[in-house]
Amino acid sequence: MTTATIRVAAADIASAFRQARSGAATPAARVWLALGTVYLLWGSTYLGIKFAIRTMPPLLMGSLRFLAAGSVLYVLAIRHGDKGGDRPGTRQWLAALLIGAALLVGGNGGVILAEQYVPTGVVALLVATAPLWMAIIDRVVFGRRLPALVIVGLVIGFGGVAFLIGSPGSGRIQLIGAALALAAPLCWASGSVFTRHVRLPVRPLVAASMEMLWAGVLFGVLSLATGELGRVHVHGISTTSVVALLYLIVFGSLVGFSAYVWLLRSAPLSLVSTYAYVNPVVAVVLGAIFVGEALTPRVLIAGSIILAAVALIVVARNRAAVSSARSAASL
Repeated sequence: MTTATIRVAAADIASAFRQARSGAATPAARVWLALGTVYLLWGSTYLGIKFAIRTMPPLLMGSLRFLAAGSVLYVLAIRHGDKGGDRPGTRQWLAALLIGAALLVGGNGGVILAEQYVPTGVVALLVATAPLWMAIIDRVVFGRRLPALVIVGLVIGFGGVAFLIGSPGSGRIQLIGAALALAAPLCWASGSVFTRHVRLPVRPLVAASMEMLWAGVLFGVLSLATGELGRVHVHGISTTSVVALLYLIVFGSLVGFSAYVWLLRSAPLSLVSTYAYVNPVVAVVLGAIFVGEALTPRVLIAGSIILAAVALIVVARNRAAVSSARSAASL
């Protein structure tokens, strides 16, 4: 990350943390523990996916991950909260199908497939463009006006993507992997935006578990359709891949997501959203340490540009949301 990016991110985190300390009863230590959990666990899932698909078909791996995580989470979450008034019906299950297909099959599936061609750190940097796509969708689909800082961030961010993918020289990125990695945040952003326009269960963990279950089913159908199951040799699946899959189920899906949902209710959104430009850094560092991915000048420069743009957009959108809330409160 560049010095400018670090200053923007640090200022945003410090400001949000001051809000958390001054306006909430939640102990700051618990907020930072949960935030650190999201930073580390979600940043490490890229490496977990890499190890899991080394000897396991990628779509089958996605199916097993989300069927297992969704089943456990649904059993735990459905027993708590408003069990009578928030009972999932046909409409909620269909909404979960739509959002699960976008967020998890499109978003996570793009990551899984991209990691067959592109280093984990590069995939993480391209996935980090999700806030850019969300801003574009808000503007194109819903006609929302973009602050000037967001427009600057979009120009810088896509310039960084172009440099990462298109610049000549050593360490060139395979286009198919780059395309899949960019499709992932586009699907994630679409699902995130349209979540506001469908009727999901009010209880976040119930909704998330339903989305995971649908994702597991859809991944399974895709695995069957592509003939993956016919090519599976159980004895050829390594212990490393099995352990990585268990890690993704327990820590990536269950613990990481639960911490994220808790943060959404206990900390300012401006603080929670900092994961968008911390997770890629974690992924790049872990990829370099554990699988020897090269930190080339292309990756470092393009990564700094992309993360700077993400920081600008996240900060600008958070400030706009705060300003709108204050204006509404003053009426």
